[in-house]
Amino acid sequence: MTLKSLIASAAVATMATGAFADDTATVTAFYDLLSNPGSESHVSAFVDATDENWVSVGDYSVKNKSRDAFIGQVGGFGKVIPDLNWSVQDMHQAGEFVTVRSRASGTPVAPFFGVDGQGRGFDIMTIDIHQLKDGKIVKSWHVEDWAGALQQLSGK
Repeated sequence: MTLKSLIASAAVATMATGAFADDTATVTAFYDLLSNPGSESHVSAFVDATDENWVSVGDYSVKNKSRDAFIGQVGGFGKVIPDLNWSVQDMHQAGEFVTVRSRASGTPVAPFFGVDGQGRGFDIMTIDIHQLKDGKIVKSWHVEDWAGALQQLSGK
């Protein structure tokens, strides 16, 4: 057996045993928090899943959110949208990155981004990319169709 064949066999055996990290369970803690924004146990699980210097990148304003700021924002969403549900539709890991396609839905009980939905709900698509190091999420980029949500809430 050549050295090249030996290395290839070892790589296949390693993949077959699952020795490469599967970080999807860690990333799931992010969505569990979004769907349970007032839950202390979900906040704790999110803190455990993220690095202390984790950052949320949601736009190009360079106003990234820290972990504490994000937890505060999610808690605020929970007060306005008590039935907020963030449903993972697809999750794919490639190396240290996990990409997630999900749906966010809910019915605000108060004005949301200035729109009084008058009992209407929304259902939007979201895309996130999470970067992990040493089993912890260190950075998350995300895009949500909030314009679509506001359109649904305004009844247009």
